[in-house]
Amino acid sequence: MARRKKGIPIHGWIAVDKPLGVTSTQVVGKLRWLLNAQKIGHGGTLDPLASGILPIALGEATKTIAFCMDHTKTYSFTVRFGEQRSTDDAEGEAIATSDIRPTADAIRAILPRFIGTIDQLPPRFSALKIDGQRAYDLARAGEVVDLAPRAVRIDSLELLALRGDEADFRCVCGKGTYIRSLGRDLALELGSVGYISALRRDQVGPFTVNNAISLDFSADSSQIPPLEDMLLPVQTVLDDIPALDLNEREAARLKNGQVLSFISRPDVERLHRAGVVPDKSNPVTALAVFDGKPIALVNIDGIDIQPLRVLNL
Repeated sequence: MARRKKGIPIHGWIAVDKPLGVTSTQVVGKLRWLLNAQKIGHGGTLDPLASGILPIALGEATKTIAFCMDHTKTYSFTVRFGEQRSTDDAEGEAIATSDIRPTADAIRAILPRFIGTIDQLPPRFSALKIDGQRAYDLARAGEVVDLAPRAVRIDSLELLALRGDEADFRCVCGKGTYIRSLGRDLALELGSVGYISALRRDQVGPFTVNNAISLDFSADSSQIPPLEDMLLPVQTVLDDIPALDLNEREAARLKNGQVLSFISRPDVERLHRAGVVPDKSNPVTALAVFDGKPIALVNIDGIDIQPLRVLNL
């Protein structure tokens, strides 16, 4: 007999406005305890020294975390010029100094160099893995951390304010962008050095401060809004992929792991209505829906529709 899973099966997303000084894992643990949730995870780590939007997936929503990670993100951050730190944020030790303090005009002049697809060297203290070990574990152990630059996408970058040693920025960027690296590289491009002294994530795709909740992390706190007031649908992070309507027989076959073949003209027209052109050379990921309810994430490869992740809702 299969072991019964502990906790309550809850399916959907909750956006948390994470406070400073709390890890993403602590947020997950707090919500797991408050909700007695059977399955829970987060859609993109925020460092303890960063605040802002942390999407939390519950139940079947955990199967869509990869789509959350792919969404565009918006950050507000502050660069302190004149000192570089080992972690590229306020947590690390000072490793270099500079007397140069850039002007607002100098900062605005170099911002276009950081917009578009750029090569970025991740921080040594990051969660990236090197031979199976986290880079931050190797760095803390005093080992040499050799990370390769990688391409990231920055959609916009603007200077908000400049005061003394610090400058405030807003950035809209794609998956995998390290704001700590961006702050470090901005300072170097200006002939100075710098680190991120404040960082806030304002938005992750559909998750904003408008649909986020705050949590009280005092030891005995159990205050939380009613679940129905904060739980967002599983498909919240899937709005930008095609939705394909199925009939009852097709939905049952997909849930049993079977492949569907859309051969007839009405079936092909259904694909077109979903915004999918059957093309073997260009497979498409879509959300299969029956009676308004998500059934599965599917791969549409030409006329064949193969289940990738069945959603048991």
